[in-house]
Amino acid sequence: MSKKKSKSNNSNTIALNKKARHQYNLEDKFEAGMALEGWEVKSIRSGKVNISESYVTIEKGEAYLIGTTIQPLNQASSHVICEPTRKRKLLLKKRELERLIGSVERQGYSIVATAMYWKKNWIKTEIYLGKGKHERDKRDAVKERDWARDKERMMKHKA
Repeated sequence: MSKKKSKSNNSNTIALNKKARHQYNLEDKFEAGMALEGWEVKSIRSGKVNISESYVTIEKGEAYLIGTTIQPLNQASSHVICEPTRKRKLLLKKRELERLIGSVERQGYSIVATAMYWKKNWIKTEIYLGKGKHERDKRDAVKERDWARDKERMMKHKA
């Protein structure tokens, strides 16, 4: 008798920042771990996280995720002080940190968090180096997306 591994249909994605792709030209992707407290991990498991306003700052050679809201659970311990919007340290390699610092300081890039997901038993954050889009760039992106959609419709009706 063979054992079958049951695959869950659940996605590994915890939270997405959909606005980031609209507001920034995203270029370089990095994967970072986070230093979290126990109550934060429990809240993330239950899906009480929001990264739509998240960004990364560099302070004293370390990267910190700011603007992420992790709501504490109702069952949280009474002796632990839960701060939902505290800054959380990102765990990156030294070479990655140096590259981020150089891009932000010299070339005027921003660091934006775009996704939070599970990788094995670890919570990872996907961050990108990006430059902010001007209003005209945003309009051009919308026009291109609409044209691509219309083109697909025309090709589908021809076939």
